[in-house]
Amino acid sequence: MESSKQTHWIPLADLMTGLMMIFMLITAIYISKVDPTTTLVLDEYKIVREDMKLALQQEFSEDFKQWNAVLLGDMTIRFNNPNVQFASGSSDLRPEFQALLRDFFPRYMKIVRGDKFKKAVKEIRIEGHTSSFWRGASASDAYFLNMDLSQQRTRSTLKFIMALPVFQSDEEWLKEHITANGLSSSRPIIKHPKSTQDDEVNQRVEFRIVTNAADRFEQMIEAR
Repeated sequence: MESSKQTHWIPLADLMTGLMMIFMLITAIYISKVDPTTTLVLDEYKIVREDMKLALQQEFSEDFKQWNAVLLGDMTIRFNNPNVQFASGSSDLRPEFQALLRDFFPRYMKIVRGDKFKKAVKEIRIEGHTSSFWRGASASDAYFLNMDLSQQRTRSTLKFIMALPVFQSDEEWLKEHITANGLSSSRPIIKHPKSTQDDEVNQRVEFRIVTNAADRFEQMIEAR
C-alpha cells in the first residue's frame, strides 16, 4: 500500500555505509599523494566502473526504451513502469515483469560474470522500494509494513530468477553475490524538489552492482 506523504528516514546501515565509503575515498586520495599503489587502485576502480556502465548501456540501450528503464550513475538499473512489476500492495510478479526478467537477467549476468568484471563485483543488490503510505496506519507503522512489503518483493524477484537456467548454471557464485534488500520508503523518487513523492514510481524493484573497491581501499588503509 502506498501514498503521497513523504518520509525521510534512511536505514542506519545504508547511511553508515555511505559515510564509510566517502571516508575511505578521501583517505585513499590523501594516501595516493605519497603512495603510487593507491593511485593505481583508484584508476583501476574508475576504469572498471566506467567500462561496466558502458557495457550495460550498449547491451540494453534499445531495451531500456521499451522497458522504460534507466541506468543510473551508481550502476543501478531502474525500471520506471510500476504497472509492469507489481500491483499496489502485492509482492507477486506480474506476467509482464516475469517476461522482462527472462530477457534481462541472463544478458545482465553475461556482462557481470564476464572475465572483465567478475573479480570486481562484490554484490548484486536486488532493492525493493515502496511509497510511504499504508491505509489506516500511522507514518511509523506504515514504514515498517512497507519494509515487509518491499522485502517480499525482492524475495519474489530473487526466487523467480533463481529458477532461470542462467542461475542454475552457476548457482554457487550467484548465491554468494546476489542479495535481496527491502528499503521501504527510505529512497523515494521525487519529480521536483518541492513536490511530494510519486506513489506509483516508488513501487519498484531495482538491480544495483556493488564493486569491491571499498574493500580494497580498506585493506590498503589497514596495511599502512
